[in-house]
Amino acid sequence: MNLENKKILLIGLAKTGISTIKHLDKLGASIIVNDIKDKEKLSDILKELENLDNVEYILGYHPENVDDIDMAVVSPGVPLDLPFILKLKSKNIEIIGEVELAYRLSNNPTFIGITGTNGKTTTTSLVGEIFKKSNVDTYIVGNIGNPVIDTVGVANEKSVLVTELSSFQLESIDTFKPRVSAILNFTEDHLNRHHTMENYIEAKSRIFMNQNSEDFCILNYDDEVVREISKDIKAKKIFFSRKKQLEEGIYLNKDNNIVIDINDKVVLLNKEELSLPGNHNLENCMAAIGISYVSNVDREVIKDVLKSFAAVEHRQEFVKNLNGVMFVNDSKGTNPDSTIKAIQSYKRPIILIAGGMDKQSNFDELLDVAKENVKALVLLGETASKIQTIAKEKGFKEIYKVKDMKEAVSISYKIANKEDVVLLSPACASWDMYKSFEVRGNDFKDNVHNLK
Repeated sequence: MNLENKKILLIGLAKTGISTIKHLDKLGASIIVNDIKDKEKLSDILKELENLDNVEYILGYHPENVDDIDMAVVSPGVPLDLPFILKLKSKNIEIIGEVELAYRLSNNPTFIGITGTNGKTTTTSLVGEIFKKSNVDTYIVGNIGNPVIDTVGVANEKSVLVTELSSFQLESIDTFKPRVSAILNFTEDHLNRHHTMENYIEAKSRIFMNQNSEDFCILNYDDEVVREISKDIKAKKIFFSRKKQLEEGIYLNKDNNIVIDINDKVVLLNKEELSLPGNHNLENCMAAIGISYVSNVDREVIKDVLKSFAAVEHRQEFVKNLNGVMFVNDSKGTNPDSTIKAIQSYKRPIILIAGGMDKQSNFDELLDVAKENVKALVLLGETASKIQTIAKEKGFKEIYKVKDMKEAVSISYKIANKEDVVLLSPACASWDMYKSFEVRGNDFKDNVHNLK
């Protein structure tokens, strides 16, 4: 793919945008960077790019004249139904994302693509660790925080790119084709962006659109929507289930052993041997098993990693035990279903810190589940009042609205008893108050460590 002297419009400055600009500059492209934010708001990012000469910036508004643009590259945070994007499409200007660009520029590594509403980061990290322990040149990239394009020029045909893919990233692929794909589950999320569940599912389903019969797709049999869309998949389908003993695939038998029944039947290990707790993590582990097994990874390596893998940062991460109160950082819980899974992992009474940017999610099911063992709600961010209203309707008495994380942690500790869990699992995105869920999680941890 020759981009020398091509005029490339990059829309949206973010982490992937910075990496994309730097790589396009190396390739000799003429780059126009456009962001709706003004120069002042982007000052920190612009400092990282100040040494690049062949870059023009249009900030604070979208350009009027785009007739001489050869290609547009959109950051994941940019909706594809913006009037400006539709204008580019009307002029037949190709619009792709960073993942697609990296795929086209890559030197034929093996791509593994993992998507779903919840569990992507844990599954991606598990698979990456399994491949690393197998002495494979492995890169853990994508929505997990490491731009895929950073591997271009480094990874080769002997490398494996374990790629976490969000619906935003999948919307802007075209030729991207993973050797192995995985769809973990579907629950309501990002409806402020996709508007309907049908659109959201369609975006996620793009992960398998270019696969053929020589490829593999790992699928959660227990998710009805995943089963329904599987009829459209041309790749070889491998199902996993924690609820049903499958005729073929990966499943839990009556003795709680995880069985791989693909070509031959193998009992891998008992679910009690897994290092990660909870049924949601059992599903993540089964997906990782399927991906690794069809990639011909040694079974003993798979087993060893599943028995020793530590939790991912910001995903039910143990922070501290203070006077018998356990503090847990689940800042990666950015939708109600994710928070439900976190709540169900604990038998102890929970003080739940929740709230954040409003993605038009429905909180009814979350609060119904929370009635079982959530003794108090500590709410912050855009959705605090919305969650409070629903919680009162459902009979919650102990509800606290706070202005920031410091107050949330302080109040939670004050009302906590010995053996309680203070759980940050917001059920919402972080962008109303923080740059990312990582920053939010670190703020929580800092405030916990500052408690006396």
